Order: sequence, then C-alpha cells, then structure tokens
Amino acid sequence: MTEARAERHRLSDAHLPDAHLLDWLQLTRSDNIGPRTFQSLLQRFGSATAALNALPRLIAKQSGARAIRLAVREDCERELDMLRRKGGQFLTLDDSAYPQALRAIDAPPPVIAVLGNLDVLARPMVAIVGSRNASVYGAKFATATAQELGEAGFVIASGLARGIDESAHRASLATGTVAVLAGGLDKIYPAENVPLAEAMCERGAVISEMPLAWVPRGRDFPRRNRIVSGLALGTVVVEAARRSGSLITARYANEQGREVFAVPGSPFDPRAEGTNDLLRQGATLCTRSADVIEALEPLMVTGPQRQGAQAASDEDAPDLFEAIAPRDGADETVSQQPLAPAFARSVVPQDFVERLRALLGPSPVSIDDLVRVTGRPVAEVQAAILELDLQGAIGRQGGNRITLMP
Repeated sequence: MTEARAERHRLSDAHLPDAHLLDWLQLTRSDNIGPRTFQSLLQRFGSATAALNALPRLIAKQSGARAIRLAVREDCERELDMLRRKGGQFLTLDDSAYPQALRAIDAPPPVIAVLGNLDVLARPMVAIVGSRNASVYGAKFATATAQELGEAGFVIASGLARGIDESAHRASLATGTVAVLAGGLDKIYPAENVPLAEAMCERGAVISEMPLAWVPRGRDFPRRNRIVSGLALGTVVVEAARRSGSLITARYANEQGREVFAVPGSPFDPRAEGTNDLLRQGATLCTRSADVIEALEPLMVTGPQRQGAQAASDEDAPDLFEAIAPRDGADETVSQQPLAPAFARSVVPQDFVERLRALLGPSPVSIDDLVRVTGRPVAEVQAAILELDLQGAIGRQGGNRITLMP
C-alpha cells in the first residue's frame, strides 16, 4: 500500500486517542478474554480503561485453568505501530467505521484489524462460501454469482480459502470484496493467496480479529467463519460436504438471524451433501443470483437487527468459542453441530411430493405450469421438486423445465 493510500485509510483510528485504542487492544489481547467476557467487563465497569484498572484485583482472586492474564502493554503498542506501518488500522466496536452488520451479532469481535479501503465495510455484503476442493460447476457458479451480486451493489465476503472462496473473491475484485482471515494480517493463509489479498485491498479489504503475527490453528477457522457470516446480510453456500467448515458458517448465519442460501447439487457428489442437507432443513434455494437479490434487497436499506442475547455478568463469563472450538491441530473441517431449531422449517408434505411425481412424465414441464396446476405456493413446489431431484426422480431441462426420469 502506498503512503498516500495508507494516510487516506488511516483516518479511522487517527481520531481516537492512542490510550483509548490501546486499552481496547490490551483487554481483547489478554488471555481468556473473549468477546463475551469483554462485553461483560464493559457492562460491569463502563469502559476498557476501568476494566483494566479493576482486573489486577479480580485476577488475584482467580483459580483454575481459565485464569485471565493481562496482555503486555508494550506488545500492544508494537502491534499498533506495525499495523500502521503496513497502512492498516484497528476498528473498535465504538468506532463509527466498524461494520454495522457485524456489530449487530451476538458477541462481535471488540477489535478488528483492517487493511484496505474502509468504505467497503459500510456497504451491504453477501457471503459466498463453499468447498476448498471445488468442482468446475461450483467454481463457475460462485464466479457468476459474485460478479452479478457485485453489479447489483453487494460486496462479497468470504474466507480467502482455496476453491469457492477464492473464486468469489477474484470475481468481485472490481466491485468490492472482503476477506476474513483465521490468522493475523501478517500470516495470510493459504500463502498462495497473498497476491489475491493484496489485489483486493484497492477496492476491498482484508480483516482479522487475531494479533498481527498470529499463525492460524484449526480452532481459529470457526472463529473466522462467524465473522464472515456476521458481515453479511445473507450467506450463500455453493458446495459443502457434511463435515465442511462452510456448514459452520451457515449455522452462524442462521443463529445471527441472517438468510442462508444453498445451491443444490447432485446427490452423487459428496461436495453437495451438505448443501442438500441445508435445503432439507429450510435454507433458501439458490439457483441464480436473482434469488439472493430478491431476498436481500429490502435489507439493503434497513440492515440487520441487533441480536438481543444477554451476556453474562461475572468476571469469568464463558467465552464464545468454548463450545465450538475443535482440538488444537485439527483442520478446518469439524463435526457439524445441530442447527438451531429456528432453522428447521416445516418439510414439504410427502403426499404433495407424490402428487407432483404423478403429474410429471417424459415431456418437459415448466415449474410455472406446476404452480398453476397444483395451486400451491412457488416455494412449496420448488421444495417438492428439490425432494424429487435429491431422490434422482427427475431430470432438469432447459427453460426451467423438468421431466420424470424413467
């Protein structure tokens, strides 16, 4: 980043007193102070400064494995100086430039480090995630969807991983894209995507909640995923196996009250098992970018509503990540936990699925005709068609038409 660009994008933390910024940074960098505990401390003491002043007394009373240990102030000063030298800045939750959608989630990261164009963080975003081992079809769909959503005014958020993430980022370089890292801004992973991360800083941004030199571990990827979904009004899952980290992103999106879109795939492709399961559980069917645009356009004005979850009030409140963090050394693929009950919308009645099967034959029939003949809502007809598709009972033809397989 040139000095001119660095100065232009440094304005956010320049207006904050360094002491204020360093208080936030020191508190969030302290051992066993995650976002929930940070919020609890601010609620109890009123400010990061007051919390830091009170913590030595509280720490003296601690016992157990989760004891809080304050970060070294000089380390935080060095990190701030290093980030500014790179042309980046820290955004705290009380900073006006902090992404509004991310601020609205339960337990948002108190401090994020940003490289790139701050303006992009104020625009509406859509997350596009999926398999690192993407198929040609998946990469092509992610590319086309990212381009079309960018042209419609959305910024694309993703995790800079190989496969679907990378395709979505590259396709939206011209319109704006944001990468969320599992490690620090000095430890971009995978290393092969360093040039891509540098390219996206002109019209987009790269962000992280982790220390600048943090090397990502397996447990850090779910942390990143909840920021990817938190930045966005909705998350599109293009391809995902049943043990995919992309399903964690979808779960977070659902818990955050955001729309979850899933792209259907062949029942014979393991990369589609997770997305097809999401559709069974009530995710919104996505076969084109218009599905996303139609659902999210109303939110481009109103934005997401802040979650009302109550934070714990004592000094050793449970951290956000205890329940979901895999073992040290695990990779990004972890066992999928059950989705929140709110995700499980009613399944299409089986008798309607069979009725639809009886209406089909070897001649192609349009979905519009099926809606007219059955008199049922479009969403219910599409859900029944998807059920038949996953059973291998239908074939899809041009012009949004389907046939019954022999």
